[in-house]
Amino acid sequence: MGLAEPLLRSLSREGYDQATPIQEAAIGPLKQQRDLVGIAQTGTGKTAAFMLPILHRLAQDNGQKNGQRPRSLILAPTRELAGQIEDAARRYGKFMRVSTTLVIGGASSRNQLRALQRRPDIIVATPGRLLDHMTNANLDIGQMECVVLDEADQMLDMGFLPAIRRIMAALPRKRQTVLLSATMPREIRALAADFMQDPVEVSVAPAATPVELIDQQALSVAASDKRQKLTEILRGDNVTRAIVFTRTKRGADRVTRHLEQGGLSAAALHGNKSQNQRERILASFKAGKVRTLVATDIAARGIDIDSVSHVINFELPNVPEAYVHRIGRTARAGASGQAISLVDVAEHGLLRDIEKLIGRVLLPTRDGEKNRNPRRGPKPAHSQAKATTSSRQPKSGSGRRRTRGRRANAPSAQAA
Repeated sequence: MGLAEPLLRSLSREGYDQATPIQEAAIGPLKQQRDLVGIAQTGTGKTAAFMLPILHRLAQDNGQKNGQRPRSLILAPTRELAGQIEDAARRYGKFMRVSTTLVIGGASSRNQLRALQRRPDIIVATPGRLLDHMTNANLDIGQMECVVLDEADQMLDMGFLPAIRRIMAALPRKRQTVLLSATMPREIRALAADFMQDPVEVSVAPAATPVELIDQQALSVAASDKRQKLTEILRGDNVTRAIVFTRTKRGADRVTRHLEQGGLSAAALHGNKSQNQRERILASFKAGKVRTLVATDIAARGIDIDSVSHVINFELPNVPEAYVHRIGRTARAGASGQAISLVDVAEHGLLRDIEKLIGRVLLPTRDGEKNRNPRRGPKPAHSQAKATTSSRQPKSGSGRRRTRGRRANAPSAQAA
């Protein structure tokens, strides 16, 4: 793919020998400094798809533009995802003289200020903390060459759209803009239309369609029986590592206590945990010391851990697209996985919305409800399907109609 030699060395060290479809389709246009909209599910190699061209440009310049630093800005919806992106930049840039800084909530602003004063090449940030530094005149982004909005649909759901617009307005007119998302609602297309110039559009799979390596099923369970059913599932021999999703932080704590009382190793991950606590919990989960992670949508965003055998929706999400992001925590890097949703009668409407989105019936019969198929939707596509590329300008009026009440149900950006 014509990448700089130091990058090839680091990729070889990481054991990468073949590009994924999103990388194959995106790296070429990004090396040509084209704007790009990438639609791909989690776990398909999106981080390398945008990070390698950024590092390639730095390697080609060979330090000639040091006076223009910082040069690239990457925005992510959560601290965990931002941390993983910055870690990827360090690993891929191991054999280069490249500096990176992580700017996220829950960490010392003073330490971040000192790091920003050293003018790093790449800044990886969550929108809220970045805006704080900009407001306090700690950072000028007026000379950025490239900005990446990763998981743009999640930033929208978390209420970051006003912050993103303020950040984008402070960037130079002449820049490269990259927008990556698993789904493409109308608001994201409007953002692309407002801030991008003739973007290439790359799509690896139909928007919001889960990869077919995930075995999806829904079980009809009374609300009062959910904890017992969850315990039964987690005691199964085939469960090696599981993520359980709840809607609220308090709910995550309650489920965790129930599992611990039943002799199962579990830990809760949510916005009330400090950054140090979140990092320790994730490290324990990754090391296998904790077998079950009970998480809210916001806290779990950006968890990129292999060998998660099961994702269990203890409660269905209010926003159907969140279901896609949740189950994407399993079946990563070509592995298979299982997604189980525990559905009580009050959640049947949420289940119908999910079924319409993914084009698949998860619960054929429902108590007190006639069996009916959802409207025909896109057929599930394998995450390794051949990517399609186009150069059309995204239209602000296109995209799937948003679910009623989405903004009211969206989690608070402050929790990130």
